[in-house]
Amino acid sequence: MTQTTAADSPFLIDIKALRERARKHIQDGAVTGDYKADRETVLRLLNEALATELICVLRYRRHHFMAKGINAEPIAEEFMVHATEEQQHADKIAARIVQLGGEPNFNPEGLSMRSHSEYVEADGLVDMIKENLVAERIAIDSYLEMIRYIGDRDPTTRRVLEEILAVEEEHADELADMLPQATTQTQ
Repeated sequence: MTQTTAADSPFLIDIKALRERARKHIQDGAVTGDYKADRETVLRLLNEALATELICVLRYRRHHFMAKGINAEPIAEEFMVHATEEQQHADKIAARIVQLGGEPNFNPEGLSMRSHSEYVEADGLVDMIKENLVAERIAIDSYLEMIRYIGDRDPTTRRVLEEILAVEEEHADELADMLPQATTQTQ
């Protein structure tokens, strides 16, 4: 007896029904009837990620301007690069929230409460690097959890988060590499 698998079956789609559904639900934008995730939960997670990215932008920018010391300039410049990349992440997340029919929450009131990472001013260059590394590690774990939760139910959001995760991992590696160098320079 031969079993038929999905790979053996021809791919069939009812084009007429597909076109009718698209016209009937045109006001729903990118969210179609085949969207499998809990949209409200995804929107909440994305707004938390947005807050986290905005807090990171603010912390990195402060550290850029406050970095002092004989060899602080290259580290300060790297803080600004990270701030710019975190802002790009925030923009991608906000755009995805809108695509899903939500509203990105940029309200500064409660921003730090919605964020997974903290805004820590830090006193010296080594502490700045440490605080940014802690924040990156928090972001990495947060994005991994979100990606696992979303799974295959929302491939576009998952892909956006995976792209951001890759950059956050690069940031963590760069900061970890800076830490021993900055520590020996301050001793």
